[in-house]
Amino acid sequence: MRNLLSIAAALGVCLAATLASAATPADQAAAADRVTKVCQNCHGPNGNSTSATFPRLNGQQADYLTSQLKKFRSHSRDDPHAMAYMWGMAAQLDDNAIAGVASYLAAQKPTAPQTGGTLSAEGEKIYMEGVEADHVPPCAACHGDNGEGNGEFPRLAGQHADYLKKQMEDFRSLVRTNDIMHANTKDMTDREIEAVVSFLANE
Repeated sequence: MRNLLSIAAALGVCLAATLASAATPADQAAAADRVTKVCQNCHGPNGNSTSATFPRLNGQQADYLTSQLKKFRSHSRDDPHAMAYMWGMAAQLDDNAIAGVASYLAAQKPTAPQTGGTLSAEGEKIYMEGVEADHVPPCAACHGDNGEGNGEFPRLAGQHADYLKKQMEDFRSLVRTNDIMHANTKDMTDREIEAVVSFLANE
C-alpha cells in the first residue's frame, strides 16, 4: 500500500511539473504579478503567510489550489471563511489565471513543520496509524507520510497550527463541508486534533 502511495505521490509531482512547464512565459509572469500584488496581501510573500487567519500556500499542491479556487469561484465551497475572503477574489479569475497562480504557488519553497511540539509524538502516531478505537484512519494514507499532500489532497506540513486546527474542527462539525474529511474527523477528540496539529504545524 505504501508503495502505491509513493507512486501516486510521484505522479502528482510529475503532473505539477508538467502544468508549470506548459505555461508560457507570459502566463508565468502574469501569475507572479498577481501573487505579488494581490494574493500576498493576505497570504504573504510567495504564499508564506504570517497570519494564521490565512493559510500558507507556498509549496501547496497545484491540483488542490486549482480545485479550491474553482470552488470559491462557483460558490460551492461555502464555509464562512471562504465566503468572507475568497468568493470575491476568485470571481476575478478565469481558468488560465487559476492554473497560473496554482502553478506559481506550488513551485515555491514550502514551510517546514515544527519539531518537538508538545503532543508531536502522539500526533505522529495518529497521523501515521490512525486511532482504530475512534474510527480515525491514518492521515498519511491520503496526505503522504510527510504531510506533503498529493494531487487534490492538500499539503498539511508546515501549515499554521491555528488554521489547521480550525479546519479540522470545521470538518468535524460540518461548518466546512467535505464528506471524506467529515467522516475522518467526526469521531476525533479535541486532544487528537491538537496532537495531529502539534505534529504537522509550524508557528
